[in-house]
Amino acid sequence: MLVLRYLVILLTYIGLGLGYLPGLRMNRATIAIVGSALLMALGLLDLRAAWSAIDYKTVIFLFGMMIISANLAVSGFFRLAVDYTIRNIHSPLGLLIVLTFGSGFLSALFLNDTIALILTPLVVSLTQLLNLNPVPYLLALAGATNIGSVATLSGNPQNILIGSFSSISYLDFAKALTPLALVSLVIQVGWLWWLYPEVRSLRPDLKVEPPNYRIFKPLLIKSLLITGGLLVAFLIGIPTAEATLIAAGLLLVTRRLKPERILQKVDWDLLLMFCGLFILTEGVQKLGALEWFSRFVHDPLSILGVTVLLSNLVSNVPAVLLLHHLIPHPDTQTWLLLAAASTLAGNLTLLGSVANLIVAEAVAKRGYRLTFGEHLRFGLPLTAVTLALTYFWIYANPL
Repeated sequence: MLVLRYLVILLTYIGLGLGYLPGLRMNRATIAIVGSALLMALGLLDLRAAWSAIDYKTVIFLFGMMIISANLAVSGFFRLAVDYTIRNIHSPLGLLIVLTFGSGFLSALFLNDTIALILTPLVVSLTQLLNLNPVPYLLALAGATNIGSVATLSGNPQNILIGSFSSISYLDFAKALTPLALVSLVIQVGWLWWLYPEVRSLRPDLKVEPPNYRIFKPLLIKSLLITGGLLVAFLIGIPTAEATLIAAGLLLVTRRLKPERILQKVDWDLLLMFCGLFILTEGVQKLGALEWFSRFVHDPLSILGVTVLLSNLVSNVPAVLLLHHLIPHPDTQTWLLLAAASTLAGNLTLLGSVANLIVAEAVAKRGYRLTFGEHLRFGLPLTAVTLALTYFWIYANPL
């Protein structure tokens, strides 16, 4: 029985790392749920223990942010941002800079995977219209959505988890990691400038007619007002889960928009995956399997190394769920290190984050190819430099 339990856990984490199990039509959400169900079938957990393992605050926060992002997308906010870019940027380097900092900023406010999903087809279309090589701009988008999301608790799922576990306030988290995100975005622009000579031009020779699109003005105004109010709520210390759910509830009160349009844009797979991961991690803890990792987690540098390794083996969310039990000194600095390292490690390889895969898959559907080697050439040096900067920044500038 013990061997079967370990085998289930091993196969589940392999599936989570790959995103599939060979020969089966399963994604990460179904792999996490099936793994959790098998652990219950093997008697490691009962239903009450499994239910108690789910961190409802994290799930509510994620759900609320998805509703907010969906309303902004339907209102035309993200297309409006692209239109502004087209009208005001006229050089390849200018486009690269605006895309990097624009997607980084949006990822800090909303979930990075959502921003990658929405902006990737827009970036591909834009580069086609401008007759530009799309690869450096898509790498900029993928990297910036990861880097920008470092800045806030709402930037990515692993930060949401860490906010729930550590009780660090939204404002304290942002004050600590926003400068790191900004400097890392500058480094990314410099690295892409070095790798791709064609993006270096400052000549204002990019001219294109902005595409037609529709703006739902009442919904746009309402969404922006409620989103602004939510950010104020975060800054004054209202609990993030409660504030986000209230904001989502207000956005769902409407006379014109069918609720199906919004609810269909909620990433239910991600929410299910989180529930399965919480249960799976509880099972790992009950088995005592975390003790094996504990021998490698004894100081900040080892936490950094193990986080980077696990984030690229099983993805960053499962890595955080595994490691948060093992932090020897659960102080603010250690939590910040875990948040930044698990996010920035996503830039290391094409498989390192869901945002990278979203970009790669969207590009493939449009006839382009973003290879593992191309991404590694970009991601490996960028990750090494930004992680070194992270370590120095957090331990040289304690809160």
